[in-house]
Amino acid sequence: MPKSRVVFVCSGCGQESAKWQGKCPGCGEWNTLFEQTVAVVKSPSSRRTNANVPQPLTEIEITGHERIALQMGEVNRVLGGGLVPGSLSLVGGEPGIGKSTLLLQVGAQMAERSKVPVLYVSGEETRPQIKMRAKRLGINGDRLYILNETDLDAVIAEMDKLSPGLVVIDSIQTVYAPDIEMAPGGVSQVRECAARLVTWAKASQTPVMIAGHVTKDGAIAGPRLLEHIVDTVLYLEGEPFSSYRILRSVKNRYGSVNEVGIFEMKEDGLRQVENPSEVFLSRDRQNTVGSAVVPVLEGSRPLLVEIQALTNMTSFGQPRRTANGLDFGRLLIITAVLSRRAYLKLGTQDVIASATGGLHVDEPAADLAVALAIASSYKNAPVDPHLVAIGELGLSGEIRNVPQIDRRLAEADRLGFRKALVPAAARVKSPSPDFKLIHVRDIRQAIREGLTAQAREEDLPEETL
Repeated sequence: MPKSRVVFVCSGCGQESAKWQGKCPGCGEWNTLFEQTVAVVKSPSSRRTNANVPQPLTEIEITGHERIALQMGEVNRVLGGGLVPGSLSLVGGEPGIGKSTLLLQVGAQMAERSKVPVLYVSGEETRPQIKMRAKRLGINGDRLYILNETDLDAVIAEMDKLSPGLVVIDSIQTVYAPDIEMAPGGVSQVRECAARLVTWAKASQTPVMIAGHVTKDGAIAGPRLLEHIVDTVLYLEGEPFSSYRILRSVKNRYGSVNEVGIFEMKEDGLRQVENPSEVFLSRDRQNTVGSAVVPVLEGSRPLLVEIQALTNMTSFGQPRRTANGLDFGRLLIITAVLSRRAYLKLGTQDVIASATGGLHVDEPAADLAVALAIASSYKNAPVDPHLVAIGELGLSGEIRNVPQIDRRLAEADRLGFRKALVPAAARVKSPSPDFKLIHVRDIRQAIREGLTAQAREEDLPEETL
């Protein structure tokens, strides 16, 4: 029988302490240390092998380690080109968002395309339940093997027997290591199981994808150390009443981060969206008040997003500010700049701003579009429907330059827009002869150029009232 010891583990960061403390010494959170009994397993003595001998970098070969491209191009984009042999990828998301559906589709396509067995380990659903979902998704699965097991030692034994080309674990919170005296899903269990899967993946050069639950705060359940152990962290996001899903990369050791893949959830599973910009744009934007379009960058991909705003006379003493899909702090800054520099009397107005389509827009390049949408709603004057707005709004009202404007303009031109408000300091060329660039210095000039004829110079007084 292995010996056991009592430790206090932080549920937030996984920091272990020999005694209970009110404040975690690792992350600084209060009341997060819980008592856990951990078995002490004596590891066998390691012997030095040739594989452990230091080797010059010039003599190391990388043949046979090419990426494994999947049929779903959106997943390849988020992963940086495909699965890397020996990598461990974590897919997180809220319950019912489609994590199991995505992993089942990826496993089935991998088995069909590469002609190698794929092992799908499920600790949450039975074989008949998985078969029912596969039938609904139109998956045959000749080389897709289903295993209902939560004992990690038994799972690894089956992985060694089958020698699969891909392993899917659904989910990491359901599997457990028998020698760890702790319930499945606990801090020590999740950390130890992930570490052993990493060891197996590196040794066999087999990619492993695991599903992870998220907490009410939207973070991966379990210690933050779990995200440091894995090679790639993906989040599957979506609005509760929307059929669109966004797969976002927040960590990738083998590619760029902040890449996104756009999917639509249908009866036969997740389907790629060929033109993602159409998801975030209204089909009829003619004479729409309180709406502006901005080309944003999600990783290496430019997307056109519609920003909507609504101003209304407040019914309370304190006007409210509401942001949906936008940074609340940026909305407060933009509202203050419009009040002080553009002389819009927003002190008595509730301001509501939203990014359509379920995408969360964080970059400052959307400041000008948000400001135009608010000004359009306040003046009841629509923004030119053929215009996009690009620029960061400074505290003095100036329009500041943003990176990669040429790529944003090319996407706007491709979707039929013919005008663009850009910072005066931007040194860019028009993407086509019919595309007009309007260079603006400050927010007042941007409002005059961006709104239609209903907003004239006399609507923008030279001093506050």
